[in-house]
Amino acid sequence: MMNIVEFKDVSRVYHNGEHEQRALDHVDLSFPEGKFIVILGQSGAGKSTLLNLLGGLDSPTEGTILVDGEDISTLDGNALADYRAAKVGFVFQSYNLIPTLTVIENVALVKEIAPDSLSSHAMLEAVGLADHIHNFPAELSGGEQQRVSIARALCKNPKILLCDEPTGALDSETGVMVLKLLLSMTREMKKTIILVTHNQNIARMADMVVRVRSGKIMSSEVQENPASVEEVDW
Repeated sequence: MMNIVEFKDVSRVYHNGEHEQRALDHVDLSFPEGKFIVILGQSGAGKSTLLNLLGGLDSPTEGTILVDGEDISTLDGNALADYRAAKVGFVFQSYNLIPTLTVIENVALVKEIAPDSLSSHAMLEAVGLADHIHNFPAELSGGEQQRVSIARALCKNPKILLCDEPTGALDSETGVMVLKLLLSMTREMKKTIILVTHNQNIARMADMVVRVRSGKIMSSEVQENPASVEEVDW
């Protein structure tokens, strides 16, 4: 199975005066293509730093990061922007929708930056919001807004979808709905989805679970028979 991501001896160190914070500490890690991957860890463990490096929002202090065969660890600001536009979709806990734009306009925004973007209408249909394209974000529930943000990320046609606590602001029923949607994106569209969370239940559904603590990878486990959303006790 091909690895779409490889971290090779990657560290990220932040300096505050004389104080040094090692957010990631000599990480070696690889992710297979087309799988649902969960990164587990408590606040401050380093999981969001992993996501930021992979998303091209930050650069490593040392080490190499390969994504789809490209070394992104040495890219400058403009090249990283091109990488983000072409390879990566983002889904955050906050939906980051523009309130003055309709649903379809929020999703279509990515067409200005993504070279191989998909149909906005088709992506909204995929997330079950074809009947809401002319609504504004304030007219939608939290779960519907999160589905709009997923449609926007998918519209870029990214190789990788990065999700930072995407169900953290949702009630359990709505969160389950969003997780079902993300899983279907992996199974049906063959997208690589990497989700960071502290929720152990979500990890049961993953093809691969990575546990992070104090900037180090404590374990990386492939789950041959991940649980379905229905099998998880929420």
